[in-house]
Amino acid sequence: MNYCILLKYSAEEKRYVVTVPDLPGCMADGESPNEAYENVKIVMREWMETAQADGRPIPEPVFGRDKF
Repeated sequence: MNYCILLKYSAEEKRYVVTVPDLPGCMADGESPNEAYENVKIVMREWMETAQADGRPIPEPVFGRDKF
């Protein structure tokens, strides 16, 4: 999975939050950056499984292409 992920720290929640811009609503959190990253990998798989089951297309990764 070559999707771009965004990691930010929420001082209010005291947790790291990861979002996947190419997969709307796909996000996870954790107490450390590594935990948040591991959690979002699970959520990404679940997001894709749900999309497939519902017959929705899975977007191609925008930043996973050879643009750089």
